[in-house]
Amino acid sequence: MLVHSRTGKWATWAVFFLLFVPLFALPLLVIVAASFTTNWSGAFPSGPTTEHYRAATSGDSLQALTTSLITAVGASLLALTIGSWAALAAATLRRRGKRFLDGLFMLPVAVPSVVVGLAVLVAFSKPPMLLNGTRWIVILAHTILVTAFAYQSVSAATLRLDPMYEQAAASLGARPSYVLWRIKLPLLLPSLTAAAGLCFALSMGELSATMMLYPPDWTPLPVQIFAATDRGSLFTGAAVAVVLMGTTLLVLLAVSRIRTKASYR
Repeated sequence: MLVHSRTGKWATWAVFFLLFVPLFALPLLVIVAASFTTNWSGAFPSGPTTEHYRAATSGDSLQALTTSLITAVGASLLALTIGSWAALAAATLRRRGKRFLDGLFMLPVAVPSVVVGLAVLVAFSKPPMLLNGTRWIVILAHTILVTAFAYQSVSAATLRLDPMYEQAAASLGARPSYVLWRIKLPLLLPSLTAAAGLCFALSMGELSATMMLYPPDWTPLPVQIFAATDRGSLFTGAAVAVVLMGTTLLVLLAVSRIRTKASYR
């Protein structure tokens, strides 16, 4: 849109592909190629096969995918609820109060996720909140890690809302709860769905904190990928990684469609 000449457009596309393909597309294409091969000793893979996908979509890998989906959905819903509530509350505070909430919710992403995992492990390994060794400690850690993104997304959208809608409703005698549920939240729906998608994607790929917390019966898919590659099953790990990418993309596409429909209402 900003480049009008034909030469400039071609140059822009050329620069884009020169940067995009080596930095982003090529590594992903290598993973996809590795998932269909039995040997890679030269410049190109050899021995095409689909056996790795049988292992990636059955047994422990299928269970790990289910675990990741449940964890990501649970963490996303919790993060969206907590982050949205905090963002709406922060919009009513003065500058100091809002800065405090901003810092509080951004703290988990300001430190390495392994630190968050250690903090959760220490905090919830003794009564009265004994969660160590259960699935709930993994979901809790993921929630803590992704809530900041939900908070920031909804907080930014709240600042862009036109206050005239709320003022008009209030002038007609609408109660604050009615204004929230029937006016403010519907206007925030596109941002809420975008935040949910982002939280889901981040939770699906989280590894560092999860490695410190997961019990044997609650192994998410990124841990399964790490375990496969660690024992030398690189091609099987690549197939599992492709399954993880594909599942995440499908969910994000579904969320994107919901967001698009919400935007046109």
